[in-house]
Amino acid sequence: MLPHATLSFTFLSTLAATALGHGMVTSFKTDGTQHQGFILDYYYAKVNKQKVPDIAAWYAENLDSGFVAPNAYQTSDINCHKNASPGTLTASVAAGGTVQFNWPATWPHPYGPILTYVAKCSGNCTQADKNSLRWVKIQEAGINLSTQKWASQDLIDNKGVWTVKVPKSLATGNYVFRHEIIALHGAGSLNGAQNYPQCFNIQITGSGTANPTGVLGTQLYKNTDPGIYLNPYTTLKSYTIPGPALFSG
Repeated sequence: MLPHATLSFTFLSTLAATALGHGMVTSFKTDGTQHQGFILDYYYAKVNKQKVPDIAAWYAENLDSGFVAPNAYQTSDINCHKNASPGTLTASVAAGGTVQFNWPATWPHPYGPILTYVAKCSGNCTQADKNSLRWVKIQEAGINLSTQKWASQDLIDNKGVWTVKVPKSLATGNYVFRHEIIALHGAGSLNGAQNYPQCFNIQITGSGTANPTGVLGTQLYKNTDPGIYLNPYTTLKSYTIPGPALFSG
């Protein structure tokens, strides 16, 4: 018979994965190299004092509905999710290369934009202070107004895979990548949107020299932003993608 602690761990992990696992990037690739993402099994392993693998993805506690609500935009949770802390490894990608984020293939929310940011670390990102990271948006996708098809639906059609090209001009260095879906199926109510930010330590290599100034996480969004507080079930004639301007480099 399994010890009680093991039974509890197994049951809670299975329950969490079934109910909440849709809110995580389970793996990612940098220039085709596969890396493990953070999964809830690692949280429960930590609680049960079991070994947690070293990964470049950040630890987070997505333990209720798996998202950050708009009324928490001015808290540290909006950076890399709830109670997030840096990954213990660093992946690598070339400037001009690609990062592929793999969400669960059964992503359930077809309404909402997808965004990706980077924040340069002063040293090794494994020691980064999330509250001091300044985010630069390098990718954004909202809604195709002619078809009324959201980026989230494109993700679903692509079985949970989302690929981002790293700007070739970005300077070499250690960065935290912040990849995010903002689900809008409940956005008709104030604080009804759902943010799913995920963070990863990735070193950018190459010959770029651009060091754009970013924005603190607590300044990225407001709960009344027109791209966050809206009715997504009408025919939209315009849509303002949340967050700062896209990096032009």
